[in-house]
Amino acid sequence: MATILIKNAEIVTMNRDGEIYIGDMLIEDDRIKAIGPNLHVDTAKVDKVIDATNRTVIPGFVQTHIHLCQTLFRGKGDDLELMDWLKQRIWPLEASHDEESIYYSALLGIGELIQSGTTTIVDMETVHHTDFAFQAIASSGIRALSGKVMMDKGDEVPFPLQEKTSESLQQSVDLLEKWNGHDGGRIQYAFSPRFVISCTEELLREVRSLSEQYQVKVHTHASENLGEIEIVQAETGMRNVVYLDHLGLANERLILAHCIWLDDEEKRIIHERGVHVSHCPGSNLKLASGIAETPDMLKLDISVSLGADGAPCNNNLDMFNEMRLAALIQKPVHGPTAMNAQTVFRMATIGGARAVGMEKEIGSLEVGKKADLAILDLINFHTYPSFDVDPISRIVYSATRADVETTIINGRIVMENRIMRTIDKDIVLPEANRSIQRLLKRANLR
Repeated sequence: MATILIKNAEIVTMNRDGEIYIGDMLIEDDRIKAIGPNLHVDTAKVDKVIDATNRTVIPGFVQTHIHLCQTLFRGKGDDLELMDWLKQRIWPLEASHDEESIYYSALLGIGELIQSGTTTIVDMETVHHTDFAFQAIASSGIRALSGKVMMDKGDEVPFPLQEKTSESLQQSVDLLEKWNGHDGGRIQYAFSPRFVISCTEELLREVRSLSEQYQVKVHTHASENLGEIEIVQAETGMRNVVYLDHLGLANERLILAHCIWLDDEEKRIIHERGVHVSHCPGSNLKLASGIAETPDMLKLDISVSLGADGAPCNNNLDMFNEMRLAALIQKPVHGPTAMNAQTVFRMATIGGARAVGMEKEIGSLEVGKKADLAILDLINFHTYPSFDVDPISRIVYSATRADVETTIINGRIVMENRIMRTIDKDIVLPEANRSIQRLLKRANLR
């Protein structure tokens, strides 16, 4: 770890007072040591000084729904409805993964995430080879909650993805005991049952018990698609969230991706139980799943954060894109003042931190918190004029991922001046191409 001084930056703190000012930040080891205008620091005792004049420093984005194992499938599932997308493309490709392809798929996705200012993710892998995704996460420096996907039932599921309940649970616990808390807690485990359709009641009840025993998150999909909801109702007699609550899973450790088609009872359960919702507007639009009622959820004080989902249903992992979409798609129905820039930026930062239970550690730039941040260069045609423009509005409505210049996670510079420090692009990109060629052949999709 090193001591880093960031000087003369526009600092968007996202603290409780919403302070934004020109000043300095001192990072010691993995935490913010001091922050404020004109810090008096002996630069001789600093390992690195970053001159951030005319730069904007923001909290690192927290994406609460990602599939690193699917990054290799970018462009391979376009223009399909959810269940067709899963059965015709995603499941066959996931079933074809090997250790090497999982590793490079994860690195490919993490490289994109870091380049666009994301510092923390909630990731769901596939059934096998998850240890190699964790290896990629560990070496890259990104902060992550991740877990192997769990699937012990379902129609038209390829044989390699079909699990026995006991094996799915044991493999998950083995991974948890190996990786949960790795690198001082930078990596955490999350039990990841895919969705109700692919999980037996026995498995979901055991996940509830294990989540309580180990005090870790549960990450799953819910109410993404009307067809999915019909299947769940036919099988259980209940809607998704009601069924999860019936099993005891609806609590503050549960992160639900999507939640597009909720009724009033489900919203009540989510609110009262402290369940967290990950809103994925890009994915929801591309798969034509629908538009989540995020303004209503926020009015109910439901915890809502943002995620890009996977590369084959988006087709990028860019939080700038998700913020802009999250704001714009609500305005035709709820009016131009709905989902303003400040609301969406909070969802992308401190809202995500709240979802992963780390709001006291990440999500804002405050003394004592982890040094997870991005430095933006907003001196460009598409972000000017800057005079008398709210900085957060510039970030949400004008900035792009190309404006991210440097990314710091856990006090470590993982990208500097657009150059990756922890991932070798010249290795990962060719290996990604080789891997997807192998998987397409194995899945008989080419």
